[in-house]
Amino acid sequence: MIKLDLLMGALLFGAWIYTIIDVAQTPDDEIRNLNKGAWIVIVLFFSLAGIVGWFVFGRPGGGRRSGAYERTTPSYPEYDRPGRAAAVDPEKDEEFLRQVRARAEEQRKRYEEQKKLDDKEQEGDAAP
Repeated sequence: MIKLDLLMGALLFGAWIYTIIDVAQTPDDEIRNLNKGAWIVIVLFFSLAGIVGWFVFGRPGGGRRSGAYERTTPSYPEYDRPGRAAAVDPEKDEEFLRQVRARAEEQRKRYEEQKKLDDKEQEGDAAP
């Protein structure tokens, strides 16, 4: 019975410390229902109730919120990174991406042509 009490006490203490640190490190604008100071006081003085209250009512829920210029649904999978800034004007963004693709295709064609010329030169040098 004493071992069970010790185990429960240690688990409660660990959860209490974790919750205090979690409250302290959470940005003020993401905390729900009360301000950070109130949550710290509640967790400090009402350990079990404070822990449960923080995880149910105070801790930020769900995923990360998008910023003002972040994409919500990316058009291309390479832009799936969180925090990527989106263009203010989507038409200009699409035009820019078309230009980038055209430039990349042009570079690929030049590379292929150069590779063919280099192969021909190597064949010509090796023939005699």
